[in-house]
Amino acid sequence: MGWSWRKAKALFDIYFQDGLAYRASGIIWILTDVTTAVTMPLVWASAAKSGSIGGYNSSDFILYYLCMLMLGSFVTSHIMWDLAMEIKEGQFSTALLRPVSFYLVSYLRNVSWRCIRVILFFPCFLILLVLYRSLLGHAVLNLGFTFWISLVLGHLVSFTVVMAMAMLALFTQEVFSIFELYYIPMLFLSGQLFPISLLPAWASSLAKLFPFYFTTGAPTEILIGRVTGAAAWQAIGIQCVWVVLAYGVAQVLWRKGLRHYNGVGM
Repeated sequence: MGWSWRKAKALFDIYFQDGLAYRASGIIWILTDVTTAVTMPLVWASAAKSGSIGGYNSSDFILYYLCMLMLGSFVTSHIMWDLAMEIKEGQFSTALLRPVSFYLVSYLRNVSWRCIRVILFFPCFLILLVLYRSLLGHAVLNLGFTFWISLVLGHLVSFTVVMAMAMLALFTQEVFSIFELYYIPMLFLSGQLFPISLLPAWASSLAKLFPFYFTTGAPTEILIGRVTGAAAWQAIGIQCVWVVLAYGVAQVLWRKGLRHYNGVGM
């Protein structure tokens, strides 16, 4: 077990250093997210100026989006693009020769970049806090046990889902259109564009039948105190189910997809 941890740490360090080499591109991606963080809170805060919308007042909206953006830096995974390209170009063959689980390597690769993303974004987050300090009011955050569990599980839900999607590249060369379609429900149902609780009851219930809300939406609402007690533990339980389900689907696609992979590339 000790050897396995040393091997995992070594891989993490390698990918962390590799990510630092491309920090400029990471900063560019962060700036695109900051645009949303600057505009969306102001739009909703203006709409709620005369009262509240769905239980959110101006300060609540600003707090929600700032927390969503910060948590999303760690939670949301996009690694399926890189893996699909490597499969398409035949570079995936090298991964099959390594004496390490491809799934583990992919996870360490993903989490190393997520950590870099958090580090790079944190200064922007502090600037946004200063800009919005007069509008935040007396914000209170729930940094208890349920939040940290939900945060880690949200990260795992996102990763396992996109890994299952990445395995589709073993069956077809043109998988990138599927990835593009993925972002439509992901943006609307994860809470990144607006809180899911603002939807009508039937739409909110429907959204929670999919994994997207349980990536960023659930930990964000737990953090700001919108989901507490038994409801928080229920969300955590559903996150666990999605992690197991997505992992299982990825493993099935992995085993079947290897029979289709020819290793030639394009």
